Amino acid sequence: MSDNEKEIYRFSEAPIWELQRDYFEKQGIKAWQSDEVPQYITSNPYIATAYAEMIFGFLLDRSSKDKGMEPVTILELGAGSGRLAYHVLKELTALLKEADVALPPFRYVMSDLSLQNIEFWQQHERLLPFVKQGVLDFARFDAVQDTKLHLLETGVTVSPGDLEQPLLLIANYFFDSIPQELIYVDEGKIYECRVSFDAPERDGALDAGDTLAKLVPSYHYYRAEQYERDDYPYREVIELYKQKLEDSHILFPAVGLSCLQRLRALSAAGFLLLTADKGDHRLENWTFAEPPKLIHHGSFSLTANYHALQHTFDQMGALTFFTKHHYRNLNVGCMLLVEKPASYVHTRLAYRRFIDRFGPDDFFSLKLWYDEHLNELELPQLLAFWRLSRFDSQLFLQSQSRMLELLPGHGEEEAMDLCDGISLMWESFYPMNEPTDLALACANMLFQMEQYAEARVFYERLAAEREASSETLYHLAICCYETEDERAASDYAQMILALEPDHEGAADFLLA
Repeated sequence: MSDNEKEIYRFSEAPIWELQRDYFEKQGIKAWQSDEVPQYITSNPYIATAYAEMIFGFLLDRSSKDKGMEPVTILELGAGSGRLAYHVLKELTALLKEADVALPPFRYVMSDLSLQNIEFWQQHERLLPFVKQGVLDFARFDAVQDTKLHLLETGVTVSPGDLEQPLLLIANYFFDSIPQELIYVDEGKIYECRVSFDAPERDGALDAGDTLAKLVPSYHYYRAEQYERDDYPYREVIELYKQKLEDSHILFPAVGLSCLQRLRALSAAGFLLLTADKGDHRLENWTFAEPPKLIHHGSFSLTANYHALQHTFDQMGALTFFTKHHYRNLNVGCMLLVEKPASYVHTRLAYRRFIDRFGPDDFFSLKLWYDEHLNELELPQLLAFWRLSRFDSQLFLQSQSRMLELLPGHGEEEAMDLCDGISLMWESFYPMNEPTDLALACANMLFQMEQYAEARVFYERLAAEREASSETLYHLAICCYETEDERAASDYAQMILALEPDHEGAADFLLA
């Protein structure tokens, strides 16, 4: 097909966005189970702890305001796998219990476009207790058009003006994945940058993800005076781009801004936005920007224009925060569009302590270094970083071999700390049918440490969930024997011999 025959699209209306929706709706939770879509950087316990601290600070600030004891709705946009929500809820409820002060109640709402994701959350063993407590609900939300929230557990519909408290929004890897406009700025003029695609002939065997990976964009430029007219809702930021930028391609978040405006309408008291993405809030980083490249990972993503979001809401009286230092992998921001935002002292201080001083982006930068140098570290450093990660299961799985290698050279205290860490990790683990079995890894680690009572708990969990192998049963028999439960050891030995009649170790238990 020649260039003249290719269909040319406005960037926000290009077929990539429909393919994106199709990918997530059909893949559902499998997109994260297969690791096709990145999630660790925005869903790990460290970032969840930072968010929980900021939410806690916000609840403290709201407790002293008018209508301060009304419920606060926390809405997570594009909640995906659900892992971030779980970690936030786990840490937030622990903070509230520890503080033991009168604060507004909250309702956390996980939302997504994919009904498959929502069905997965509704059945998840780790989320069900929060549903039963009345602090967790779910909603299908379309960022492009929806104006209401229909809560699936309670049946409540939240319409414009219904909320007494400001709405608290969480949006990780959200603004980079919803439709955006693409404009080009040069010599004080605005052009609309439209797109066409070189792609193979449509093949019925290709799914949405495969099709996205094969699309090659070409860009076309058209003078676009509509962005410069007085009635364009975001004219002020466009005027700034005209004055400050040259030869620059700008991804403009018109849909993201509209989405925030529609959500803002749910509460006359405004909103607090916590957001993390690969996106820039510094105007100079958009100078001489090249046309965007689609970053493929099953779906695709672009760079989020945090500058446009920040500038627009600052003009409305918001107080916005991004780190003073430059981000490397993840830019974490906070936007307070409420009455007298400077009076939200606890919220502001929480951002300073848990994001600006040392935040999720800093942690992830260290994590990348840790991945490379794992086998050079000693046990105290391994344990220290594991604690810093809030006992992250992924970190444990990649570190367990090195930990076991180093344990013989250390004393009882390190072993006790490792044992306690395993317990804390398991309590906050959010399973997603991963290929690596965390329960087995914990059992084997504890067994090698001769923590037989603790290892037995994990081996029995494995045996209850699936048909146990003779190896698992043999470890169970040893655990029972070492904890002086000889009857159970004998029972497990009988089970082993039923599977492997010539198993020598099992026969020894019967002779003991």
